[in-house]
Amino acid sequence: MPKINTDTLWDLAAVELRTRESRSADDDAEEDSAALCERTVLFMGSKAGGKTTILLRCLDRDEASKPTLALEYTFGRRAKGHNTPKDIAHLWELGGGTSLSDLVQIPITPLNVSSVSVVLVLDLSKPSALWGTMEKLLQAALNQVEKVHALPQRPGESRTSKQQNQSRVLRVLPKDHPDRELISPFPVPLLLIGSKFDIFQDFESEKRKVICKTLRFLAHYYGASMIFSSSKSETMMSKARSFVSHLAFGTEKGYFMLYSMSTDPSKPLIIPAGMDSLSQIGSPPTIDVDIGTLHARNPLDLWKKVFERVFPPERTTEHKELKDPAKDPQYSEPLIDCMRAQKDEVPEMGFLLTVFIIIPS
Repeated sequence: MPKINTDTLWDLAAVELRTRESRSADDDAEEDSAALCERTVLFMGSKAGGKTTILLRCLDRDEASKPTLALEYTFGRRAKGHNTPKDIAHLWELGGGTSLSDLVQIPITPLNVSSVSVVLVLDLSKPSALWGTMEKLLQAALNQVEKVHALPQRPGESRTSKQQNQSRVLRVLPKDHPDRELISPFPVPLLLIGSKFDIFQDFESEKRKVICKTLRFLAHYYGASMIFSSSKSETMMSKARSFVSHLAFGTEKGYFMLYSMSTDPSKPLIIPAGMDSLSQIGSPPTIDVDIGTLHARNPLDLWKKVFERVFPPERTTEHKELKDPAKDPQYSEPLIDCMRAQKDEVPEMGFLLTVFIIIPS
């Protein structure tokens, strides 16, 4: 076998680099179109809120869900047609509720920010934790997207700018929509899923109205779609699956995703992005709350104050978040934990030995 000349390989690499740098705009557009065959979807939300169950249903996997270990990855593939390459969806699931929000930097990167989507699952059965979960997780994802956009673009890297992303999201609302200047669309496609509707439907009527109107406002404010779901209803899971499949594989929107809208608090909400309005949502619902006594900086802050008056947030002292998953009891592994404990003792023993040797001298 003839020996490969390494100089030739370097020459070929240099030629390839020059070719990429000299590509036309049409070539770049064609490559971007091809790149859309791979999409990334980040699932995050309430702890034990049903994220894994929804994810497994979307992948047609008939298996029991298990607690998510920090950040887990899986993928799905879907064929466009006969003898055509399959679309690939990179699916990430963030566990631990809000305690591990810093890990969003792993699935949101400069290479995929133009094709990433976020699915935020909120547990309707625990309204006291709803706003805090939404606020912290969306802020973490927003910070990471902005951080990625602030990075200098490397040669040969195809990435949409922050302005392009915002322009794409603003297209959710028609140009003549009265709320166009009053909302703050999330920089990447966002889907809100209210889980455990089977428990939520037994709440008092007034409390259901507060939760529904608040979630409608949040979805509209962030330019997101919203749907309620329950693992005990195949019909509801099927509709949630359609929304997720559209984000993951770019599938066509079904009729109910384009034209169907349900805002009745006694029924599962279905609100495709751009179909709601502030006039339809109305003012923040009040239950023994005088809005005039609340000092809010903006509409989002006002809705937060009203919601938390009705559903006071959980005390952080009672629900301490574990930043280190290795110390979380649900992830305990006796053998590994024992070995880790022995390893942690080694530096201390070494230090004591050093001190013992130095002192006599």
